[in-house]
Amino acid sequence: MKPIRVLVVDDSASMRGLIRMTLSKDPDITVVGEAANAMQAREAIKSLVPDVMTLDVQMPKMDGIEFLEKVMRLRPFPVVMVSGQTAQGTAATIAALELGAVSCVGKPSPNDPVPFAELPAKVKSAACARVDRRIGRQAPRPTGAASAYQSDGRLVAIGASTGGVEALVSIIAGFPRNCPPTAIVIHMPSPFTTSFARRLGSLTEAQVDEAKDGAALAPGRILVAPGGATHLEIAGARERHCRLSVGEPVNGHRPSVDVLFESAAKVCGPAALGVILTGMGKDGARGLVAMRRAGAQTLGQDEATSTVYGMPKVAFELGAVEKQVPLQEVAGSILALTSAYPSRSMNHVARG
Repeated sequence: MKPIRVLVVDDSASMRGLIRMTLSKDPDITVVGEAANAMQAREAIKSLVPDVMTLDVQMPKMDGIEFLEKVMRLRPFPVVMVSGQTAQGTAATIAALELGAVSCVGKPSPNDPVPFAELPAKVKSAACARVDRRIGRQAPRPTGAASAYQSDGRLVAIGASTGGVEALVSIIAGFPRNCPPTAIVIHMPSPFTTSFARRLGSLTEAQVDEAKDGAALAPGRILVAPGGATHLEIAGARERHCRLSVGEPVNGHRPSVDVLFESAAKVCGPAALGVILTGMGKDGARGLVAMRRAGAQTLGQDEATSTVYGMPKVAFELGAVEKQVPLQEVAGSILALTSAYPSRSMNHVARG
Protein backbone atom coordinates (compact mmCIF):
# COMPACT_ATOMS: atom_id res chain seq x y z
CA MET A 1 0.00 0.00 0.00
CA LYS A 2 1.11 3.54 -0.72
CA PRO A 3 1.83 5.75 2.31
CA ILE A 4 -1.01 8.00 3.45
CA ARG A 5 -0.35 11.55 2.22
CA VAL A 6 -1.01 14.12 4.97
CA LEU A 7 -1.29 17.91 4.90
CA VAL A 8 -0.63 19.58 8.27
CA VAL A 9 -2.49 22.88 8.87
CA ASP A 10 -1.70 24.93 12.00
CA ASP A 11 -0.78 28.56 12.55
CA SER A 12 1.98 27.55 14.99
CA ALA A 13 5.27 26.57 13.34
CA SER A 14 6.33 24.60 16.42
CA MET A 15 3.03 22.68 16.45
CA ARG A 16 3.35 21.90 12.75
CA GLY A 17 6.86 20.64 13.37
CA LEU A 18 5.73 18.43 16.25
CA ILE A 19 2.89 16.95 14.19
CA ARG A 20 5.23 16.35 11.23
CA MET A 21 7.83 14.68 13.45
CA THR A 22 5.20 12.44 15.08
CA LEU A 23 3.62 11.34 11.81
CA SER A 24 6.94 10.88 10.01
CA LYS A 25 7.92 8.16 12.47
CA ASP A 26 5.20 5.95 11.00
CA PRO A 27 6.30 4.29 7.73
CA ASP A 28 2.70 4.19 6.50
CA ILE A 29 2.36 8.00 6.63
CA THR A 30 4.05 10.74 4.60
CA VAL A 31 3.65 14.43 5.42
CA VAL A 32 3.47 16.03 1.97
CA GLY A 33 3.02 19.64 3.06
CA GLU A 34 2.31 22.23 5.74
CA ALA A 35 0.13 25.34 5.84
CA ALA A 36 -0.07 28.15 8.39
CA ASN A 37 -3.54 29.41 7.47
CA ALA A 38 -6.63 28.62 5.43
CA MET A 39 -5.40 30.39 2.29
CA GLN A 40 -2.18 28.39 2.22
CA ALA A 41 -4.12 25.22 2.99
CA ARG A 42 -6.50 25.79 0.10
CA GLU A 43 -3.61 26.08 -2.37
CA ALA A 44 -1.85 23.06 -0.85
CA ILE A 45 -4.97 20.91 -1.21
CA LYS A 46 -5.14 21.81 -4.91
CA SER A 47 -1.47 21.18 -5.64
CA LEU A 48 -0.66 18.28 -3.32
CA VAL A 49 -3.98 16.35 -3.29
CA PRO A 50 -3.48 14.91 0.22
CA ASP A 51 -5.35 11.84 1.49
CA VAL A 52 -5.87 13.31 4.98
CA MET A 53 -5.56 16.78 6.51
CA THR A 54 -4.86 17.61 10.14
CA LEU A 55 -6.57 20.92 10.89
CA ASP A 56 -6.10 23.33 13.78
CA VAL A 57 -9.40 24.50 15.26
CA GLN A 58 -8.31 28.03 16.11
CA MET A 59 -6.47 30.01 13.42
CA PRO A 60 -6.34 33.74 12.55
CA LYS A 61 -8.60 35.31 9.88
CA MET A 62 -10.45 32.10 8.97
CA ASP A 63 -10.69 29.55 11.79
CA GLY A 64 -10.67 25.80 11.31
CA ILE A 65 -14.45 25.44 11.53
CA GLU A 66 -15.13 27.96 8.79
CA PHE A 67 -12.44 26.45 6.57
CA LEU A 68 -13.70 22.92 7.20
CA GLU A 69 -17.19 23.97 6.14
CA LYS A 70 -15.80 25.18 2.80
CA VAL A 71 -13.76 22.00 2.34
CA MET A 72 -16.76 19.77 3.02
CA ARG A 73 -18.84 21.72 0.53
CA LEU A 74 -16.32 21.96 -2.30
CA ARG A 75 -13.83 19.10 -1.95
CA PRO A 76 -14.71 16.73 0.90
CA PHE A 77 -11.94 14.45 2.12
CA PRO A 78 -10.87 13.06 5.53
CA VAL A 79 -9.95 15.65 8.17
CA VAL A 80 -8.59 15.12 11.70
CA MET A 81 -9.19 18.13 13.95
CA VAL A 82 -6.39 19.26 16.29
CA SER A 83 -7.64 21.29 19.25
CA GLY A 84 -6.50 22.90 22.44
CA GLN A 85 -8.02 21.24 25.47
CA THR A 86 -10.15 24.22 26.54
CA ALA A 87 -13.93 24.31 26.82
CA GLN A 88 -14.11 26.57 23.78
CA GLY A 89 -11.74 24.37 21.77
CA THR A 90 -13.49 21.11 22.59
CA ALA A 91 -16.93 22.55 21.83
CA ALA A 92 -15.66 23.81 18.47
CA THR A 93 -14.21 20.38 17.75
CA ILE A 94 -17.55 18.70 18.35
CA ALA A 95 -19.08 21.14 15.87
CA ALA A 96 -16.36 20.22 13.38
CA LEU A 97 -17.10 16.51 13.78
CA GLU A 98 -20.74 17.22 13.00
CA LEU A 99 -19.69 19.13 9.89
CA GLY A 100 -17.78 16.17 8.52
CA ALA A 101 -14.37 15.88 10.24
CA VAL A 102 -13.87 12.21 10.99
CA SER A 103 -11.77 12.37 14.15
CA CYS A 104 -10.06 14.64 16.66
CA VAL A 105 -7.02 14.82 18.88
CA GLY A 106 -6.08 17.21 21.66
CA LYS A 107 -2.95 19.32 21.55
CA PRO A 108 -0.42 17.99 24.04
CA SER A 109 0.05 19.40 27.50
CA PRO A 110 3.44 19.69 29.24
CA ASN A 111 2.58 16.57 31.27
CA ASP A 112 1.98 14.30 28.27
CA PRO A 113 4.73 11.64 28.18
CA VAL A 114 4.29 11.10 24.43
CA PRO A 115 2.84 14.12 22.58
CA PHE A 116 0.25 13.23 19.93
CA ALA A 117 0.59 9.52 20.76
CA GLU A 118 -2.80 8.71 19.17
CA LEU A 119 -2.41 10.88 16.08
CA PRO A 120 -0.88 8.30 13.68
CA ALA A 121 -3.69 5.85 14.42
CA LYS A 122 -6.27 8.61 13.98
CA VAL A 123 -4.80 9.51 10.59
CA LYS A 124 -4.84 5.88 9.45
CA SER A 125 -8.45 5.50 10.55
CA ALA A 126 -9.38 8.74 8.80
CA ALA A 127 -7.80 7.53 5.57
CA CYS A 128 -10.31 4.64 5.51
CA ALA A 129 -13.32 6.86 6.12
CA ARG A 130 -16.15 7.51 3.67
CA VAL A 131 -16.61 11.28 3.51
CA ASP A 132 -19.52 12.92 1.72
CA ARG A 133 -20.97 16.39 1.26
CA ARG A 134 -22.64 17.08 4.57
CA ILE A 135 -23.13 20.82 4.32
CA GLY A 136 -26.71 21.84 3.74
CA ARG A 137 -28.23 19.14 5.92
CA GLN A 138 -30.67 20.44 8.47
CA ALA A 139 -29.43 20.26 12.04
CA PRO A 140 -31.42 17.82 14.18
CA ARG A 141 -34.20 19.39 16.20
CA PRO A 142 -34.74 18.54 19.87
CA THR A 143 -37.54 16.08 20.52
CA GLY A 144 -40.13 16.37 23.26
CA ALA A 145 -42.03 13.76 25.20
CA ALA A 146 -43.42 10.94 23.08
CA SER A 147 -46.81 10.03 24.49
CA ALA A 148 -46.86 6.77 22.50
CA TYR A 149 -43.55 5.60 23.96
CA GLN A 150 -42.98 4.07 27.36
CA SER A 151 -39.74 2.27 28.19
CA ASP A 152 -39.99 -1.39 29.09
CA GLY A 153 -36.94 -0.88 31.34
CA ARG A 154 -34.39 -2.48 29.06
CA LEU A 155 -30.96 -0.88 29.04
CA VAL A 156 -29.53 0.34 25.73
CA ALA A 157 -25.74 0.04 25.34
CA ILE A 158 -24.23 1.85 22.35
CA GLY A 159 -20.66 1.74 21.04
CA ALA A 160 -19.07 3.92 18.34
CA SER A 161 -15.74 5.18 17.04
CA THR A 162 -14.76 7.02 13.84
CA GLY A 163 -17.82 8.84 12.52
CA GLY A 164 -19.63 8.21 15.78
CA VAL A 165 -20.35 11.86 16.57
CA GLU A 166 -22.55 12.27 13.50
CA ALA A 167 -24.20 8.90 14.14
CA LEU A 168 -24.96 9.58 17.80
CA VAL A 169 -26.22 13.10 17.07
CA SER A 170 -28.70 11.55 14.63
CA ILE A 171 -29.82 8.89 17.11
CA ILE A 172 -30.11 10.98 20.27
CA ALA A 173 -31.98 13.72 18.38
CA GLY A 174 -34.65 11.07 17.79
CA PHE A 175 -34.96 10.14 21.47
CA PRO A 176 -37.91 11.44 23.50
CA ARG A 177 -37.81 12.80 27.04
CA ASN A 178 -38.76 9.36 28.41
CA CYS A 179 -36.17 7.45 26.36
CA PRO A 180 -34.76 4.07 27.46
CA PRO A 181 -31.84 4.12 29.94
CA THR A 182 -28.81 4.47 27.69
CA ALA A 183 -25.05 4.06 28.17
CA ILE A 184 -22.66 5.19 25.43
CA VAL A 185 -18.98 4.53 24.76
CA ILE A 186 -17.35 6.51 21.94
CA HIS A 187 -13.61 6.51 21.27
CA MET A 188 -12.83 10.14 22.02
CA PRO A 189 -10.12 11.86 24.12
CA SER A 190 -11.13 12.89 27.62
CA PRO A 191 -11.52 16.67 27.18
CA PHE A 192 -13.98 16.19 24.34
CA THR A 193 -16.49 13.82 25.95
CA THR A 194 -17.75 16.53 28.31
CA SER A 195 -18.50 18.84 25.39
CA PHE A 196 -20.01 15.97 23.45
CA ALA A 197 -22.39 15.05 26.27
CA ARG A 198 -23.42 18.71 26.47
CA ARG A 199 -24.07 18.77 22.72
CA LEU A 200 -26.20 15.62 22.88
CA GLY A 201 -28.14 17.17 25.73
CA SER A 202 -29.09 20.08 23.50
CA LEU A 203 -30.75 17.68 21.05
CA THR A 204 -33.20 15.96 23.37
CA GLU A 205 -35.26 16.69 26.45
CA ALA A 206 -33.90 13.54 28.05
CA GLN A 207 -31.15 14.04 30.64
CA VAL A 208 -27.67 13.62 29.11
CA ASP A 209 -24.53 13.61 31.27
CA GLU A 210 -20.96 12.45 31.21
CA ALA A 211 -21.00 9.28 33.31
CA LYS A 212 -19.80 9.33 36.89
CA ASP A 213 -19.16 6.34 39.10
CA GLY A 214 -22.44 5.25 40.69
CA ALA A 215 -24.66 7.33 38.39
CA ALA A 216 -28.10 5.74 38.06
CA LEU A 217 -29.34 4.40 34.73
CA ALA A 218 -33.08 4.94 34.45
CA PRO A 219 -35.59 5.83 31.74
CA GLY A 220 -35.04 9.35 30.49
CA ARG A 221 -31.30 9.28 31.20
CA ILE A 222 -28.36 8.99 28.77
CA LEU A 223 -24.79 8.65 30.07
CA VAL A 224 -21.62 9.08 27.98
CA ALA A 225 -18.40 7.40 29.11
CA PRO A 226 -15.62 9.87 29.95
CA GLY A 227 -12.63 9.44 27.69
CA GLY A 228 -9.17 8.38 28.68
CA ALA A 229 -8.70 7.02 32.17
CA THR A 230 -11.48 4.50 32.88
CA HIS A 231 -13.80 1.91 31.37
CA LEU A 232 -17.58 2.23 31.67
CA GLU A 233 -19.39 -0.83 33.05
CA ILE A 234 -22.99 -1.59 33.99
CA ALA A 235 -23.49 -2.66 37.60
CA GLY A 236 -26.33 -3.36 40.01
CA ALA A 237 -28.73 -6.32 39.88
CA ARG A 238 -31.83 -4.30 40.78
CA GLU A 239 -30.99 -0.64 40.39
CA ARG A 240 -28.64 -0.38 37.45
CA HIS A 241 -25.88 2.17 37.62
CA CYS A 242 -22.52 3.02 36.10
CA ARG A 243 -19.20 1.78 37.36
CA LEU A 244 -16.03 3.48 36.18
CA SER A 245 -13.23 0.95 36.44
CA VAL A 246 -9.50 1.44 36.08
CA GLY A 247 -7.94 -1.11 33.79
CA GLU A 248 -5.65 -1.60 30.85
CA PRO A 249 -6.91 -0.55 27.41
CA VAL A 250 -8.93 -3.22 25.60
CA ASN A 251 -8.48 -3.44 21.83
CA GLY A 252 -6.29 -0.37 22.26
CA HIS A 253 -9.11 1.67 23.79
CA ARG A 254 -10.11 3.00 27.20
CA PRO A 255 -13.04 3.19 27.52
CA SER A 256 -13.69 0.09 25.46
CA VAL A 257 -16.99 -0.85 23.85
CA ASP A 258 -16.26 -4.51 24.61
CA VAL A 259 -16.07 -3.76 28.34
CA LEU A 260 -19.44 -1.97 28.25
CA PHE A 261 -21.14 -4.71 26.23
CA GLU A 262 -19.72 -7.57 28.29
CA SER A 263 -20.89 -5.95 31.53
CA ALA A 264 -24.35 -5.43 30.03
CA ALA A 265 -24.47 -9.11 29.05
CA LYS A 266 -23.50 -10.17 32.57
CA VAL A 267 -25.73 -7.79 34.52
CA CYS A 268 -28.76 -7.36 32.24
CA GLY A 269 -28.92 -10.52 30.12
CA PRO A 270 -32.02 -10.31 27.91
CA ALA A 271 -33.05 -7.01 29.55
CA ALA A 272 -30.69 -5.07 27.29
CA LEU A 273 -30.25 -3.94 23.70
CA GLY A 274 -26.79 -3.64 22.15
CA VAL A 275 -26.08 -1.22 19.29
CA ILE A 276 -22.77 -1.04 17.41
CA LEU A 277 -22.10 1.93 15.17
CA THR A 278 -19.50 3.15 12.68
CA GLY A 279 -15.86 2.78 13.64
CA MET A 280 -12.44 1.39 12.75
CA GLY A 281 -11.28 -1.92 14.16
CA LYS A 282 -13.08 -4.61 16.13
CA ASP A 283 -13.86 -3.09 19.53
CA GLY A 284 -17.35 -4.11 20.64
CA ALA A 285 -17.70 -7.18 18.41
CA ARG A 286 -16.79 -9.72 21.09
CA GLY A 287 -18.94 -7.95 23.68
CA LEU A 288 -21.92 -7.85 21.33
CA VAL A 289 -21.57 -11.61 20.85
CA ALA A 290 -21.75 -11.97 24.64
CA MET A 291 -24.87 -9.81 24.76
CA ARG A 292 -26.63 -11.85 22.08
CA ARG A 293 -25.69 -15.13 23.77
CA ALA A 294 -27.14 -13.73 27.00
CA GLY A 295 -30.48 -13.16 25.24
CA ALA A 296 -30.19 -9.46 24.40
CA GLN A 297 -31.32 -8.09 21.07
CA THR A 298 -28.64 -6.43 18.94
CA LEU A 299 -28.43 -3.90 16.12
CA GLY A 300 -25.59 -2.83 13.83
CA GLN A 301 -25.26 0.21 11.59
CA ASP A 302 -25.23 -0.85 7.94
CA GLU A 303 -22.31 -0.43 5.56
CA ALA A 304 -23.94 2.22 3.36
CA THR A 305 -24.33 4.75 6.20
CA SER A 306 -21.15 3.96 8.16
CA THR A 307 -18.26 6.40 7.89
CA VAL A 308 -16.00 3.40 8.54
CA TYR A 309 -17.61 -0.02 8.24
CA GLY A 310 -15.17 -1.71 10.59
CA MET A 311 -16.65 -2.39 14.01
CA PRO A 312 -20.15 -3.16 12.66
CA LYS A 313 -18.69 -5.44 9.98
CA VAL A 314 -16.62 -7.52 12.40
CA ALA A 315 -19.61 -7.83 14.75
CA PHE A 316 -21.88 -8.86 11.88
CA GLU A 317 -19.41 -11.47 10.60
CA LEU A 318 -19.16 -12.95 14.10
CA GLY A 319 -22.94 -13.36 14.22
CA ALA A 320 -23.32 -10.71 16.93
CA VAL A 321 -25.66 -8.43 14.94
CA GLU A 322 -29.27 -9.55 14.85
CA LYS A 323 -30.23 -6.85 12.34
CA GLN A 324 -28.33 -4.23 10.31
CA VAL A 325 -30.11 -0.92 9.84
CA PRO A 326 -29.28 2.41 8.14
CA LEU A 327 -28.41 5.26 10.46
CA GLN A 328 -31.66 7.12 9.85
CA GLU A 329 -33.60 4.12 11.20
CA VAL A 330 -31.50 3.37 14.29
CA ALA A 331 -33.34 5.65 16.74
CA GLY A 332 -36.75 4.38 15.63
CA SER A 333 -35.58 0.76 15.85
CA ILE A 334 -34.27 1.29 19.39
CA LEU A 335 -37.55 2.83 20.52
CA ALA A 336 -39.61 0.08 18.87
CA LEU A 337 -37.54 -2.69 20.47
CA THR A 338 -37.56 -1.18 23.96
CA SER A 339 -41.17 -0.03 24.10
CA ALA A 340 -43.59 -1.39 26.67
CA TYR A 341 -46.23 -0.99 23.95
CA PRO A 342 -44.50 -2.02 20.69
CA SER A 343 -47.35 -1.34 18.29
CA ARG A 344 -47.96 2.16 19.70
CA SER A 345 -44.23 2.87 19.59
CA MET A 346 -44.09 1.85 15.94
CA ASN A 347 -46.93 4.23 15.19
CA HIS A 348 -44.97 7.03 16.85
CA VAL A 349 -41.86 6.13 14.82
CA ALA A 350 -43.88 6.15 11.60
CA ARG A 351 -45.12 9.64 12.41
CA GLY A 352 -41.49 10.76 12.92
